[in-house]
Amino acid sequence: MNIAANNGVWSGSWVAERLGVELVGDDGIRALLGLALRRNPKRAHLLVSNVLGKHVPQSPSVVYGHGFTLGRRVRDLLGDEEAARSVVLGYAETATGLGHSVADGIGLAPYLHSTRRPVEGVARAGGFEESHSHATSHLLLPADPALLSGDGPLVLVDDEFSTGNTVLNTIRDLHARYPRKRYVVVALVDMRSTADAGRLTAFAGEIGARVDLVAAASGTVKLPEGVLEKGQELVARYEESAARGGRPSAAPSWPFAQFPAPLSGAAPEAEEGAATGGRPSAAPSWPFAQFPAPLTGVAPEADSKRTHPGARGTARQAPTHPHATDDRTTPHPSGPHPTDNRTTPHSHLTRVDLHWPPGLPDGGRHGFTPAHRRRLESALPLMAARLAEALPPDARRVLTLGFEELMYTPLRVARELEALVTAEVRYSTTTRSPVLAVDDPGYAIRSRLVFPAHDDPADGPGERYAYNVAGAGFDAVVLFVDSAGDTPELHAPDGLLAGLGAHAPHVLLAVVPSYVPAPCEESPAMLPEPLRGPAFSSYAPEDVGWLLQDLSEVTLEAPTEEREEAIQSGGAHYAESLPVEYQPSERYQALFHAALETSAGRIAQAVGVVTETVLAERSPRPVLVSLARAGTPVGVLMRRWAQFRYGLDLPHYAVSIVRGRGIDANALRWLAAHHDPRDVVFVDGWTGKGAITRELADAVAEFEEQAGVTGFDPEIAVLADPGSCVRTYGTREDFLIPSACLNSTVSGLISRTVLRADLVGPHDFHGAKFYRELAGADVSVAFLDAVAARFGEVVDAVDTAVKELAVADRTPTWEGWAAVERISEEYGIHDVNLVKPGVGETTRVLLRRVPWKILARAGAGADLDHVRLLAEQRGVPVEEVGELPYTCVGLIHPKYTRGATGADGRAVNV
Repeated sequence: MNIAANNGVWSGSWVAERLGVELVGDDGIRALLGLALRRNPKRAHLLVSNVLGKHVPQSPSVVYGHGFTLGRRVRDLLGDEEAARSVVLGYAETATGLGHSVADGIGLAPYLHSTRRPVEGVARAGGFEESHSHATSHLLLPADPALLSGDGPLVLVDDEFSTGNTVLNTIRDLHARYPRKRYVVVALVDMRSTADAGRLTAFAGEIGARVDLVAAASGTVKLPEGVLEKGQELVARYEESAARGGRPSAAPSWPFAQFPAPLSGAAPEAEEGAATGGRPSAAPSWPFAQFPAPLTGVAPEADSKRTHPGARGTARQAPTHPHATDDRTTPHPSGPHPTDNRTTPHSHLTRVDLHWPPGLPDGGRHGFTPAHRRRLESALPLMAARLAEALPPDARRVLTLGFEELMYTPLRVARELEALVTAEVRYSTTTRSPVLAVDDPGYAIRSRLVFPAHDDPADGPGERYAYNVAGAGFDAVVLFVDSAGDTPELHAPDGLLAGLGAHAPHVLLAVVPSYVPAPCEESPAMLPEPLRGPAFSSYAPEDVGWLLQDLSEVTLEAPTEEREEAIQSGGAHYAESLPVEYQPSERYQALFHAALETSAGRIAQAVGVVTETVLAERSPRPVLVSLARAGTPVGVLMRRWAQFRYGLDLPHYAVSIVRGRGIDANALRWLAAHHDPRDVVFVDGWTGKGAITRELADAVAEFEEQAGVTGFDPEIAVLADPGSCVRTYGTREDFLIPSACLNSTVSGLISRTVLRADLVGPHDFHGAKFYRELAGADVSVAFLDAVAARFGEVVDAVDTAVKELAVADRTPTWEGWAAVERISEEYGIHDVNLVKPGVGETTRVLLRRVPWKILARAGAGADLDHVRLLAEQRGVPVEEVGELPYTCVGLIHPKYTRGATGADGRAVNV
């Protein structure tokens, strides 16, 4: 049922009629907002959002959709480049989930929310006051202090923008510490007066910054004179009446209080019911469901029909809390109604282990990055499935209930659960905010549960609330708390679990580990977030995150001969400089496009085969990590296949690996902190003789030994494995992959990676350059699009090939390595590192090494057209060979060691 509609009665009419409050604004503003009365000396009324998921249970898809849509609007406003430099800040406690959702909509920005929970060992990066709130102080506690120190836009997210005081206080505090040129304020509703709007504009002028506003709707609340005093009087009178009916106004002895009907403006029967503590006559129009009988729970007969013998599947019974009685492991008898001799029915309590990813933050209290979001999204299906298994099979209405600032995690799981089960799923959270409850269809807060705080708050014990849950007819409630809130108080007879058990026959408890950042001394350097396009590379930001540092402003290029001379004379490493980027002639570009046209289908099939193999054998939600840069186009294509075939949004990163130096250990450290290493799949374009395959295996073993991190599988997944070096491949044919034909202009305009001591410190990612100036010749996206366009036509062939591979013997034979050793001796080179087998490696020799000669298999045909052209341009002979396991082999000149580097990346003396 549409909660906002409330059977045609606006859920703000009760307050409007009694206090003379008017809500005016955009069409649909009343569908978004209802009104209630605060128990607060600073403001009489409360705007109650129907789409926030705080006070009013709502569909999680609706809640998340509103925030996500606002985020998309912010991204459109800023543009991708500025959005990638932005930081999103949400307000505790009400807007923590909304801010997360806005950050998801932006997609490129890290997220932080303010908190009212101090965390030992985490330094404050700022704070501000919310003058009208029941709890005024906000703390900013990012794990990485640099999160707020950038100069990109700051996006501030709150549920409502009423006077603008909170936003002004925030900007004033943060601008003094971290000045920037642009702020964006985001809210579900903009309720400022004209004067308040002018104050923000004037303030922006004072600090010399631009301030934009994005809101789903706008309006104003017109308050008559004396409304605060009238509201306080009405609250006091109403609670006094409730107390006369046998229910104390603060409900300390019966924490599941349901307030009676209004004192005035109701039918005589309702007035009489209020005086005696009975049910108000307005109850039949309750917007969620008909109240069960008795008021505090379900009749024993109904309960016996709804209770099931136990949880299903992977859920388990709740273990005994070390500081609690055995009551928490058995159905809880709720306390008796003060005016009723009957006890409420028993509730079945089940603890569900979500299998929360290790080290993943539970929310944005200390920062939540796009990589954290992707890691959460990969885990959501399993977590939702575990909850679905634990629900009673006959549940028709399910509430997922978050815990104060813990709003986002339960929202995302609830949204996943909503798509998984047939039951109606609703979402809301508990709160610190004291609000009067009135059981009237014209009032937004129909009921409340009152219970003691259960997370040892810094400001001491106090009441907490869950609104519109009591009497709402939920068959099951899934309560999410973080581990800091899983205390004896939660499980006490007057605690929240018991309160929920009085109103739902089944209560499930899901505990998320409270994330506390490692102390600074244990993490001396905070690694940055991945670089993304369009700021770095011509790929779309979602296609790949580069775990690299940008060295675009550093001059690193030199002619090949000069580089060789420097290496010969000083023993320099090939990764310490870059060759001058080869710019193809028109004839060569024509060859590239012709090769792409003829081979796109074959590449598409290989992409499909390797991706399907990874999904079936390595991980159902793999984290693709391509070896920059040749592996990166392949990783993007594998990601596109997973989207095309299964709708999966796989995370994809590019990392540096350097022969003789190994893989970037800081990149592995970042991956281990943001993803389960067991899900990481390393990706490359092709294998030659298998040198990088061996390099990666050794580097991962060394990293795991030194870092104490385990789980990485060093086997590479490749598009083509002509050397028979790996088990996971798309094909073992040696054919032209057009992305090997060019350098940066087919790899997102990114250079080969750089590792030089004066540029890359011990806590830095390896470096690379972004050649923005080559944008006119860039074919990176065109290559991807041409291959992806052929996905549909190769599906059947892919499925057939995958079935054949599943039963085939794919054990690496390393026949390519044996062939390279033979060629090295036959041609008097005596160093396998100067022999580059396969079309891809031969192309690299011609583009950025000093080639000696090319060996071509007799009858290779069009696959070698581009090789022959490059060899002609560089004056390199092409020798046809009858017996050759590869289509071609490139031989590096043994007298020039600058491009002809050895196993350690240094010069080979011959």
